[in-house]
Amino acid sequence: MPTRNRFVPSGVIPACLLPFHEDFSIDEKSYRKHLRDVSDVKGLSAITVNAHASEAHACTFEEQQRVLNITMSEVSTLPVVNGIYADGSALAAKLAAMAESEGASALLVFPPNSIAMGGQLRPEMAVSHFRTIADSTDLPLIVFQYPLGGGLGHTMETLLRLCEEVPTIVAIKDWCNDGMLHEKHIRVLRNLPRPVSVLTTHSAWLMSSLVMGCDGLLSGAGSVIADLQVELWLAVQSKDLSRAQEINERIYPMIQAFYAPPFLDMHNRMKEALVLLGRLPRAVVRPPLVKLSSEEIQDIEKALNKADIKRDGALLEAA
Repeated sequence: MPTRNRFVPSGVIPACLLPFHEDFSIDEKSYRKHLRDVSDVKGLSAITVNAHASEAHACTFEEQQRVLNITMSEVSTLPVVNGIYADGSALAAKLAAMAESEGASALLVFPPNSIAMGGQLRPEMAVSHFRTIADSTDLPLIVFQYPLGGGLGHTMETLLRLCEEVPTIVAIKDWCNDGMLHEKHIRVLRNLPRPVSVLTTHSAWLMSSLVMGCDGLLSGAGSVIADLQVELWLAVQSKDLSRAQEINERIYPMIQAFYAPPFLDMHNRMKEALVLLGRLPRAVVRPPLVKLSSEEIQDIEKALNKADIKRDGALLEAA
């Protein structure tokens, strides 16, 4: 299928959160505000919705369609990347077709959990999954590359086969969590006959990742600190090491708070940060995720103070 849509993601791309009411229904009013808060940050190249940060795993097809519909009505100045989170290829293709009809500019394709138990030994499964999606849409595809140790990451050989056999793949979101492999992805994929971009999502070591030469970053932390991510990205692009280190000093406490064990609570913590900043009215997550302890919320507030992140135009009071 020829690619009419030539959007190639690069630069800073935050993944937006999804606010809920206490009864776990989507809080559309707060979501619209969150979209405006994030998309108003100068220097972004796109935003992402219906991904990890928006708890897509716990949302129905209809809810994901509504999320994208709301997004397109609120965000008119930036391309929108829509996540494709599905264990079955047929559902993934249905989500992809929906995203194209709603106006998304690209798709972020998650690996199906169904391939975790040995799928790396059957690369044809990954190829079939992506072909099924590509056959349903003209949109550019971003491969979400997971760590190999969990069984969901694609081997280098599989990644190369995907890039060769599915021409609408234009980028990977690299979360291999291995510095040596990450650098190999950058060097190899960007130098293919049809170059494939590498977006990092190694938010826990973002500066180190960016200086390897990534084409951009796609991160849930951007739902809170997109402005700092933009500043860091620009400093690295201009090879201003001193400025990059200065910005990284502010990012560091937030990363330590967001990505502490258990890792699965990262977006839970980001919601709590936005509540503390006065940007969301509540931090509700859908089960099986549960609310954080008051002690951990206090730690997030201390991190916000250390990072000197402003709330309602004023510095946070010292914790």
